[in-house]
Amino acid sequence: MTGLSYAEVGATRDDVLPRGYHHLHYRTRVGNASVMAAAADAVLTFAPQRAAGVLVDAAGPRAMEGLAVTSRLGIGPLRVAAPCLVVWVEDGPRRAGFGYGTLAGHPEQGEESFVVELLDGEVWFTMTAFSRPARWYTRAAGPLVVGFQHAYARMLGRALRRLVS
Repeated sequence: MTGLSYAEVGATRDDVLPRGYHHLHYRTRVGNASVMAAAADAVLTFAPQRAAGVLVDAAGPRAMEGLAVTSRLGIGPLRVAAPCLVVWVEDGPRRAGFGYGTLAGHPEQGEESFVVELLDGEVWFTMTAFSRPARWYTRAAGPLVVGFQHAYARMLGRALRRLVS
């Protein structure tokens, strides 16, 4: 895949995260087995991001490999564009989700994945990421960016839980 701003494409799929990046691994329960289909559909259509107030501009309605996605985070004129490219998708009865990687212009370099998985009758949402600053303002913000990423993961987990309940 061309245009990505990092080399370790697909590393979030198998949870083997590369060195030299900040790592994020967030996991939360979203419901019992009865919500798996709804949770998978929500994740694959960017619904948790939208429900959390993120503006999502995707080149298609559903995650698919090669799909361009730009998220806009913030408020009004302070919104920051975060262009990405979907680098992998999984859509099975027990595990569904996708990973996208950063493109030029993204405030960070790296990859994030959003996965729901059915384990022992429970549905779990996992957000995994590896990233490092790519812009002057993310370098200057230092640990605040890491705190924001953790808060963002929690927001998406809560949003997904609301969407499927």
